[in-house]
Amino acid sequence: MQPARILGTTQATTKHASLEGRRLVIVQPVMADGSPDAGPLIAIDPLGCRRGDMVMITSDAMRVREIVGDKNTPARWSVLGNLES
Repeated sequence: MQPARILGTTQATTKHASLEGRRLVIVQPVMADGSPDAGPLIAIDPLGCRRGDMVMITSDAMRVREIVGDKNTPARWSVLGNLES
């Protein structure tokens, strides 16, 4: 798990079938002091978080497969929780 800030949403005209209808967000992983930790990532957001929200993201493949209902999804990251609420 990694804290991150939502930078915005993104779309793709061509994507894997498991991502159809899924909300994709751009997240910036951050360190404990709030400074960036590596580059931005794309994550599936089943919670509907907003731009600027601090969230917890995970690279747990089992969780992503559960969210999309496809064991062959290419997605890796998902939003696990909103730290703002």
